[in-house]
Amino acid sequence: MDQQSGTTELAPYVIDPAGTDIPGEARRIAGRGPATRVELPGQVVAWSVGDAELLKRLLTDPRVSKDPKQHWPAFTAGEIPQDWQLFTWVAVTNMFTAYGDDHRRLRKLVAPAFTARRTAALRPRIERIAQDLLDGLARTPEGTAVDLREGYAYPIPIQVICELFGVPERLREPLRTAVDGVFATSSTPEEALATYHAIHALLTELVAVKRREPADDMTSLLIATREEDGGTKLSEQELVDTLLLVISAGHETTVNLIDNAVHAVLTHPDQRELVRSGAVGWDDVIEESLRHRAPVAHLPLRYAVEDIELDGVTIGKGEPILAGYQAAGHDTARHGADAADFDVTRVDKEHLAFGHGVHFCLGAPLARLEASIALPALFERFPHARLAVPESELRPVSSFISNGHRELPVLLG
Repeated sequence: MDQQSGTTELAPYVIDPAGTDIPGEARRIAGRGPATRVELPGQVVAWSVGDAELLKRLLTDPRVSKDPKQHWPAFTAGEIPQDWQLFTWVAVTNMFTAYGDDHRRLRKLVAPAFTARRTAALRPRIERIAQDLLDGLARTPEGTAVDLREGYAYPIPIQVICELFGVPERLREPLRTAVDGVFATSSTPEEALATYHAIHALLTELVAVKRREPADDMTSLLIATREEDGGTKLSEQELVDTLLLVISAGHETTVNLIDNAVHAVLTHPDQRELVRSGAVGWDDVIEESLRHRAPVAHLPLRYAVEDIELDGVTIGKGEPILAGYQAAGHDTARHGADAADFDVTRVDKEHLAFGHGVHFCLGAPLARLEASIALPALFERFPHARLAVPESELRPVSSFISNGHRELPVLLG
């Protein structure tokens, strides 16, 4: 699977599938050049692009596709097995992997779930969820640590997206477990294959439930669209895989956004005081958190539709490309020598955490809304919150894609 591009290069950088040091690894990869070859699990070799300006250009370049069925020869030749840790990321048939007209068609079908009006209408519900969770946290015995990732950052987005798409209560925990498995890039091939089958079984069941009992939710709307057009606009596979995309992307990135923002505020008392005094707003915290710790560190995969010349290297036709969002956020050419520092007063907080171009995340406004509610509510209720363990004891999520903490233990008082 290692394709040569006709250039002399170092051996591919082997990415740590467990993501034990994502910021450090992003710096090391970036140190090899604006575009460099990396080895993913399963010895799949791809190009990693973490230079901010170069990545922006690639993300809007029509010579770059997300469709492996058309543009990744290794995939179409059957060289990528179902038990590959990233198989679910590339094998789905939805707008995430679509190209050209197919992408426009599928995105148009999903867009009604994330209109500005529908997103704004969710504010009261998000506020209620946050307050209920904070009420529960307030009952924690004094001196007892709470895991704010599990107890706060996770429940808000997962509940919002499940309500938006009408996921029955009994399917929510199994779906969460399966989605976590999709992001667990250090899983074994056996675990990866089990996750692939489990998540499709769960979503097929969700579709069956909503066919029997349609309701005022986006799953029912997508099903109705498919039934009304006779499947000409949305196949059954596209329906299931679209639900996989919106439910997984609809919460995982927001969990990491809230998690990372809380962590940054707790570990930067000077920045916390700026927010408390009103010198900067929570929007500044959110955007700087997205730049400083992209919720998705690396996004697989894109493919060169034809040979692409990039600053002295050639990405050959059919070669896969990994978007390095974490590296782009720390690009010193864009953000200066202090790019690795968390600074809410930074003037240029531009980031690629939600992507760029035609694949820009439809749910970005919802993620920002959830964070803008969750963060001030937390720190207003618990102004003296602090980490319960030394910084060195925090462990990252076992993934080189998902960029957050496994746990975020905090003392609230």
